[in-house]
Amino acid sequence: MEDLLRPLYQERASNEGTLGVLLIEKTKPFFPATDNLDCVLFIIVQQAEKPWSIKHYEFDNKKAALHIVTEDQLNNWLLLGSNRRAVEWVLNGKVLFNRNEYVTRLRDRLHEFPIQERTKKIGLEFAKLLRRYYDGKELSHSGQYLDAFNNIMHALHHMARLAVVEHGFYPEVTVWNQVKMIEPEIYKLYEELVTGNETLDKRIELLLLASEFSLTSKTKLGASHLLNVMGEKEEWTYQELMDHPETSAYAIDLTVLLEHLIDRGFLKTIRKETKGKNLYHRYYSLQG
Repeated sequence: MEDLLRPLYQERASNEGTLGVLLIEKTKPFFPATDNLDCVLFIIVQQAEKPWSIKHYEFDNKKAALHIVTEDQLNNWLLLGSNRRAVEWVLNGKVLFNRNEYVTRLRDRLHEFPIQERTKKIGLEFAKLLRRYYDGKELSHSGQYLDAFNNIMHALHHMARLAVVEHGFYPEVTVWNQVKMIEPEIYKLYEELVTGNETLDKRIELLLLASEFSLTSKTKLGASHLLNVMGEKEEWTYQELMDHPETSAYAIDLTVLLEHLIDRGFLKTIRKETKGKNLYHRYYSLQG
């Protein structure tokens, strides 16, 4: 198969901007890693007109996809977890081209998971966990149990990913297999939600209590990235925090994270007068 695909990547490999080429082949009758195609060619480049482009091909009664992705787009996927197949491709794909050991160093980075990247990833997962938890809690209180179930399920997923990252591993597609070995308590919560014998509302109630305990115990860890950013100066407007390049990955969940940290005593607010009577600008600052 590699020989048949060589014309697709050989010319691109000769381009100085091409960093790596990987081949992922279908090994099972149903193989989500390739979207059930027979193979995927994954080409990483420094720059391109589009950050991600895809072409489909047929040959010898087989189907193939060619993915060309920029280095920036790949790094964004790795941070946000928005394309978990990319992690699998980088870690398990067959290396066909490796300019200056780029793919090797990328794999080493994923295995080592540097502390700076890990802290940022934890902040992202914690912010998403908070959002799903509070949404699920509100929906449960209003009797919308199926929607509450969906949000609590997502909250547990972010809790699981946070636990994996905390232990120095990169969350993979099979994150629950990772969590079962790393933090079986979280896996048991997941099992209880999905297969428990209690009624749905009772299961959700129990999971909300367990999630509340986890949020309390994980707040300092989960907020460490944002707190480090906020240590750069004494006072912040919300817009300044939202626009900061370090927090952009979880800007959509920033409000709920700030309110949680105020409630837990990690942050304080400062009021500054506006031209309107009894109307104040709200600033955020580290507590003491």
